Amino acid sequence: MIVNTSGKRKKAIARATIKSGSGRIRVNKKPLEILEPELARLKILEPLTLAGNVVTGLDIDVNVRGGGVMGQADAVRTAVAKGLVEWTNDASLKEAFLEYDRNLLVSDARQKERKKFGGPGARAKRQKSYR
Repeated sequence: MIVNTSGKRKKAIARATIKSGSGRIRVNKKPLEILEPELARLKILEPLTLAGNVVTGLDIDVNVRGGGVMGQADAVRTAVAKGLVEWTNDASLKEAFLEYDRNLLVSDARQKERKKFGGPGARAKRQKSYR
């Protein structure tokens, strides 16, 4: 059995493939243990630690594109968590994920607001002066 899931955060899109194996976890063909920065690695590990011993017999391969480092980490953890819930078909695991952090199962729909004219950013405007 093979499970394919995806996760999104900002511009980052992650696609996870979960199949039975030896417990190997790879992100963009790199083992998770050597992924840098450490904060992103810890963020990706959250659903795996919550799932407990379910992960030991699974191979998880994730391809992630776009966005920055933390956006990619959030997209990966969403894809992995969705895949684990689909693989186990366990309602208690789903509840545990939702209780810990809803973004583990629900992709974050927020996007960067576009820049408008009359200023340097989306909301900031040039200061008005009368003298």
